Formats: sequence, structure tokens, C-alpha cells
Amino acid sequence: MFLGEYSHSIDAKNRLIVPAKFREELGENFVVTKGLDGCLFAYSMEKWEHISKIVEGLPQAKARNLKRFMFSSATVVNPDKQGRVLVVLNLREFAGITKDIAVIGASDHVELWDKETWIKLNSEMDSDEIASAMDELGF
Repeated sequence: MFLGEYSHSIDAKNRLIVPAKFREELGENFVVTKGLDGCLFAYSMEKWEHISKIVEGLPQAKARNLKRFMFSSATVVNPDKQGRVLVVLNLREFAGITKDIAVIGASDHVELWDKETWIKLNSEMDSDEIASAMDELGF
């Protein structure tokens, strides 16, 4: 399970240091792709294969745009000895990432956010909506 929030920066070669705790769980190779709400998702290869099988089982009418969204932008990364991975241009542009990044644990995956976008999103979260969701789940 991915937990926590870390602040990092993209270096001059467009590499990001992935927090050691996340690297351990993501594995030697993992997938980075477009996410929701303007962030990037990172999945372990095991989780990515599981997601792929689920998407493949969907009716074409439901799956085609999801496949295009997730798979066309997906890239397999392999952290170097310092734990850095290249964040490719199309993904940086999609997420509006220029320099500072929030790397957050989101249960079964990691999210990569432009730091300012993450701060803004957090400030706009509605406590009543969160409390309502917690009530529905029995927290």
C-alpha cells in the first residue's frame, strides 16, 4: 500500500527521484501513465497487468477511450542507481509538470502532481464531501 506525500523536483535531464519507500513497492520496472484530475499514475508491473486484464474484458464500447487514454501514454520506467526515472515530455505536459512535484501514495498506486496543482487541489477539497464518503463506507 502506498502512503505518504513527498516533495521532489525534476532535474535538468527531466528525471524525478522516486521516494525509496515507493520504489521498493513499485519494483525494478513500473508503469507511468496519464491519471485523473491532471496528475500521472505510477503502477507496479503486477498491478498494471491486472488493470490491463480488466480493461481487456470490458465491452469495446466502454473500453476504447479508456484504452486510448491509459495505454497510449503509458511508459515503462526503470529507476537508475539513485532512484531517478525519466518523466517523458508528453506526460510532463499532460500534468503541467515543470519543476516541483508532489509524489503521493494513493493506496494501490502512486500519483505524480505538479506541486502547485496539488496544493490548489488540497485547498479546494470539501470536508463535507469527504465526511459523506466516509459515512457511506462506515468509517
